[in-house]
Amino acid sequence: MALKIEQVSGLKVPDSFISVIVSAITNRSDSVGEAKAVTLNFRDPDYSPEAGGFHPVEVRLEKQATSWQLVYITDFSYQGRYTPELIKEIDVCFSIKQVYHFLAGWLNAREGEVLLALFISNFVEYYNTGCYQVTVTTE
Repeated sequence: MALKIEQVSGLKVPDSFISVIVSAITNRSDSVGEAKAVTLNFRDPDYSPEAGGFHPVEVRLEKQATSWQLVYITDFSYQGRYTPELIKEIDVCFSIKQVYHFLAGWLNAREGEVLLALFISNFVEYYNTGCYQVTVTTE
């Protein structure tokens, strides 16, 4: 089954990212055809506050008429000195076409595009190393 992911104008992601998402979905889920939404979780099983590692990333897509649309991409990291908690570090919201960083808040369009490009480039490279375990959940 070929998945068509529709790009959102103003927050386009590179084809390399789309390829990762399509590959992750088609390799790990047979039930996407009937789904209205898909959530992908990319986890480094060794990531911890003490050892570091690759941040967990969550991607959500929702079914439109004949294609899928990105809803959000969220990068999580452990924050806090004494009792670290997993929080949203970067949040890309495609419906409002904005990018959030936990230290700077909602970024302006140019800053958001720059951070998104850097984040996606790094994520694709990390994914290609095989560091993530991927879970696909459908609704």
